[in-house]
Amino acid sequence: MKPSRSKQRGFTLLEVLVATTIMAIAVVGLLSAMSASMRNAARLTDYDHAAMIARSKMDELLANPRLAKGQPIEGQFDAAVSLGTRSGWRAVLTTFETQAQAQPGAAVIDRMELEVWWMSGSTRRSFALDGFRRSVLRQQDVIGGAGAAGR
Repeated sequence: MKPSRSKQRGFTLLEVLVATTIMAIAVVGLLSAMSASMRNAARLTDYDHAAMIARSKMDELLANPRLAKGQPIEGQFDAAVSLGTRSGWRAVLTTFETQAQAQPGAAVIDRMELEVWWMSGSTRRSFALDGFRRSVLRQQDVIGGAGAAGR
């Protein structure tokens, strides 16, 4: 008896094409997921760096006892600090909490609102950071009305 042809080993051309197509779809999906992960990692690195320089700026501003309340101040970060990225900040110091009818010399809590921004390509990204400090109510704070609205 002769062996039948149906017992030959190997793959048909159609089976090879189907397997190749399935493998190509899987590889494209994997590369797409890796690309998205890399973009997210770069974005998170930008946010982490911005948060680091924002905390540093917040500490600097809160330590300055001569900042005027209610007047926005702003600036840009040095290129060495921002790793060559155009970036800046804007801050406002306000009286957050004081006693009713407080007089100069009374203890108050100040709130520093800081917004840090940076350019990511042509997109401006930003986030806000709040900080608080204990201070003493000054005469100009009472005259200017910053200390009059106790909460």
